[in-house]
Amino acid sequence: MDLESLRGEDVRLPAGGMVTADEGGGPARPLWLSDGPAPFGLWGRTRAAHARTGLWPLLLEPLGGDGGFRPWASGELFFGGGYRPGDHDPEAVLAHWWEGCTSFDEEEDLLSAEDRLAVTAPYGTLWPGRAPGRVVAQDPDALAAEHADVLLSFGTDARLGLVEAASGAEALAAAGWAGPANHEGDTARIAAVVADWERRFGARVFAVGFDTLRLSVAAPPATPEEALRVAAEHFAFCPDNVWQGRHEDLRAYAEDLVGADAWTFWWD
Repeated sequence: MDLESLRGEDVRLPAGGMVTADEGGGPARPLWLSDGPAPFGLWGRTRAAHARTGLWPLLLEPLGGDGGFRPWASGELFFGGGYRPGDHDPEAVLAHWWEGCTSFDEEEDLLSAEDRLAVTAPYGTLWPGRAPGRVVAQDPDALAAEHADVLLSFGTDARLGLVEAASGAEALAAAGWAGPANHEGDTARIAAVVADWERRFGARVFAVGFDTLRLSVAAPPATPEEALRVAAEHFAFCPDNVWQGRHEDLRAYAEDLVGADAWTFWWD
């Protein structure tokens, strides 16, 4: 990783160093991590230099209540086996997840079949397909920089991470992040869907936690009808957003997606 390439780009990195992987595995590519909280404005300046440096910035958040800054400083990062986001078809990935989330196992499922299908109404077990993309009318990277600074303004402990990657979606897999492991063990499949959202909605990855993901969204759904289709994608991608969130079903979840220029995901 050529950190010297950031010189001359109005970027002054704080003290930091390369992550040393633990015995269980390691990041797919070298990951640099700042020693302390990321300075205000640095995410945007580093992102602006990406075209020349190839280094994608991430605000890296720790597991809540943990003093070891897991998984980043602890090296709990794992390579999924050589696959890249482009190796997966996002439509097929979402449809597969949807089938898994809507299937019913009488012996293991805590919800009845009726209750489970009520959550995904009006679609039930039928995968509705991806939502149509929208015209991106604003600068996605400028919006992402704004959200990064808003997060930092809340006094978060988020540190700056740098990884060689072509996009934020690719950075998730390249860094060896395994946050959604209880839902999907191959982060490249998660990244494939994020990459598709980058294209269709102007989404950008700006922050990643132990089991959380934050995206800015330059072209969010503008109507309840559009939002319902996007909500179905979110449910397949991260069912805990609905199952363990404050929304009873997809329709209620979709209401909050209309015009929302940031999406947050959390996996149990």
